[in-house]
Amino acid sequence: MAGIAERLRYDGRRVVVTGCASGIGAEVARQVAELGGEVIGLDLRPPQVAVSRYIPLDLSDPESIEAAASAVTEDGGRVDALFNVAGVSSGIGDPLRVVTINFLGTRHFTEALVPVMPPGSAIANVSSQAARAYRQNAAVTAGLVATTSMAEGLDWCARHPDAVQDGGGYRLSKEAIILYGMAHVTVLGAKGIRINCTAPGVTDTPILDQLRRAYGQEYLDSFSTPLGRSAEPDEQAAVLVFLNSGAASYITGQVIWVDGGALGESELAAEVPRR
Repeated sequence: MAGIAERLRYDGRRVVVTGCASGIGAEVARQVAELGGEVIGLDLRPPQVAVSRYIPLDLSDPESIEAAASAVTEDGGRVDALFNVAGVSSGIGDPLRVVTINFLGTRHFTEALVPVMPPGSAIANVSSQAARAYRQNAAVTAGLVATTSMAEGLDWCARHPDAVQDGGGYRLSKEAIILYGMAHVTVLGAKGIRINCTAPGVTDTPILDQLRRAYGQEYLDSFSTPLGRSAEPDEQAAVLVFLNSGAASYITGQVIWVDGGALGESELAAEVPRR
């Protein structure tokens, strides 16, 4: 039986990280490399952290996604762990683009890599605290998740403008990421592949800057946590790295709320009066 230190390491594993140029993705790439993994980093621009290979990726462009997936898998290259970290916030002011990047493009890229993921591999996606009502909204969101291509997904969005516009596309995209993992836990499990996601709270990344420019500092200040602070990117990355490690080998189909206790506090407040 392997010890815990060995289970946490990534020695001999070929790892793909989207969004590697900044924020949580950059920290995931750094931590995985520190743990011995071969890191293939993908983003719109090259990362500042050291990776084994950099591949350009635009998740809003199907051709870019196909080219990036082909580059990852060329010469029969396998993928032992996939971290889908790349994303944008509602602060960019384009709800359809938010849904396209955060869910449709991410799904397309993921499904292009699944055929080269061997038994024992794992996928870790990034949702958000903004998706906390994913169960209540599932009747609508499931319709987007049930689409089978980017084109079909965009058609669904055109037919459901209210769902796309609500929350600037961000809530819908992040709820869809959660439901996607749950919907595919059985078929991926049959291949020996695990799939999980984290739901970060407010974290000091470039996305925070997008929100600050769009909505102002007061908007960000409205998100309080029992821990009394925002998260750092390395704190979010550490949970993702754990989920795709051997130490989490019996965890799949889960969403981990890395939000400083905000969800727990709000749910308790709804049920039990504060003293």
